[in-house]
Amino acid sequence: MQTLSKVLLLSAFLLVTNAAYGQQTRPSPGPNPTPSPAAEQEEPVKVFTEEVRLPVMAIDQYGHYDPTLAVDDILILEDGVAQQVRSVRHIPANVVLVLDTGGELSGMGGQTKRTNLTRDTALAVLSQLSKETTVAVLQFNNSVELLQQWTTDRAAIVNTLKKRLSSGKRARFSDAVARAAEVLKERPEGTRHVVFITDGVDTPGGKIDRSYAFKKLASSRATVHIISYTEFVRQKKEEDRDKLNTRQMPNSSDPIRTMDPTQPPGTTRSPSFGVGVRFDPAMKRQRKTYEAQLKNSQRVLSELADETGGRIYLPITSEQMVAQARDAAREIGSEYVVTYRPKRPLANAKQGEYRMVEVAPRRTGLTLRSRRGYVVPEQSSAN
Repeated sequence: MQTLSKVLLLSAFLLVTNAAYGQQTRPSPGPNPTPSPAAEQEEPVKVFTEEVRLPVMAIDQYGHYDPTLAVDDILILEDGVAQQVRSVRHIPANVVLVLDTGGELSGMGGQTKRTNLTRDTALAVLSQLSKETTVAVLQFNNSVELLQQWTTDRAAIVNTLKKRLSSGKRARFSDAVARAAEVLKERPEGTRHVVFITDGVDTPGGKIDRSYAFKKLASSRATVHIISYTEFVRQKKEEDRDKLNTRQMPNSSDPIRTMDPTQPPGTTRSPSFGVGVRFDPAMKRQRKTYEAQLKNSQRVLSELADETGGRIYLPITSEQMVAQARDAAREIGSEYVVTYRPKRPLANAKQGEYRMVEVAPRRTGLTLRSRRGYVVPEQSSAN
């Protein structure tokens, strides 16, 4: 888990804005102008401008978005040192919905991870997002597909969700994580969010390593929200086991009475048909493997959400899944972008230096949540 934490910390919601390239001097116009050798060799001048951009969710005492957040309401500590907040802005969000429609037919997810439920959950998220929110839709099963390009057109998004989702035997989760990061980088700086509706389990054979995928997502500086199938699937399996264990067995299960030749047919003797249960050892092993993967997946997804300032939701019924999807959308709408200039210059930081960040409210009744920290990037990485 240490490796995953290091990967996730690379995101940091750190905006290092560099700009200002030196202008190349041009020779005076002439009949046959020739570029100056010095001008051709001149290197661009990079300016390392420091500013940390931190996504902060603001909730009032009633659990609703607080529209009145101001600079004086926020205390930011970086490595225990109070920072001077420079600005607080509420920016329309960019949200990519990443929908898991794989694994249905493989026996891994049984009848619990359903495309129809995933669709309803995505529609619930969409219903609570503001009209200014820009949305893209990714689907993954046997492969990863961008079903909907970035748009604010709600009718187009709804049409995509209702008509274009399809299921598959495999679930390329890591491939989808990496693709989501690429899609997010197409958007200008602002609030970037990913909403995963998934169990987080990878079918073997994907193209992208999971650690690499998480690193790419971290670099996109996104807040990650996860509506997880993990508890839903586990609860369903326990219900199925309980039903099997409490099922009343027929009288014919008594071996002594079954074989009694003195009893008439249809009473205590077995009728001409019997009831049996068939156990498939290979399927049993597959299900046990899947259950172990679910447990590990929930731990990893929880850490991912916590590190980026998002949340993981663990519904156990389809009704809870839809309801919590609406909660996730409301949280997205409650996010601000808060900026500050670190008192310890970023330019003087050691390579790979990690800085812890704590965000606390200065006003009673206000709840704030953000990411845990960031890794200072190298100056050479700025461009």
